[in-house]
Amino acid sequence: MEVRDAVEADADALSAIADVPADVVRNLIHDRTVRVALRDPTAAGPNADTDDEGRDVAGFVSFDVRDGTVHVTQLAGTGPACERLLAEPVRFATGEEMTVELLAISGDDAIREAAEAAGFEHEGSGPTFDGNPTVRYRLDPA
Repeated sequence: MEVRDAVEADADALSAIADVPADVVRNLIHDRTVRVALRDPTAAGPNADTDDEGRDVAGFVSFDVRDGTVHVTQLAGTGPACERLLAEPVRFATGEEMTVELLAISGDDAIREAAEAAGFEHEGSGPTFDGNPTVRYRLDPA
């Protein structure tokens, strides 16, 4: 799985994964650090092209820094992609000697499993988003 910086051309694929309008994703790409995980061409099957047409987006993560903490603002995709993508804000936080915080919709098992696999600890409940309760996860890489 390859991870790279998101570009505006990724907006449609990311909006489909996150189920939000492409314009919202374009703003996210411009305002935050956004990384994209791509499936390997062989994951598309034996008849996949060998160029980028045979690759597709498996997930993405966005994050920013506020008050000395790296905040994961969006995480979506396949379970393996989410696990791999969480390494991006953790790597940044480690270099800057910061903690990482992640909010997930309560009951989102894919995000919970990815967070636990990355070493995040459950820190209790978070705010409600669009009527959905959230769970707060935190990691201190130091």
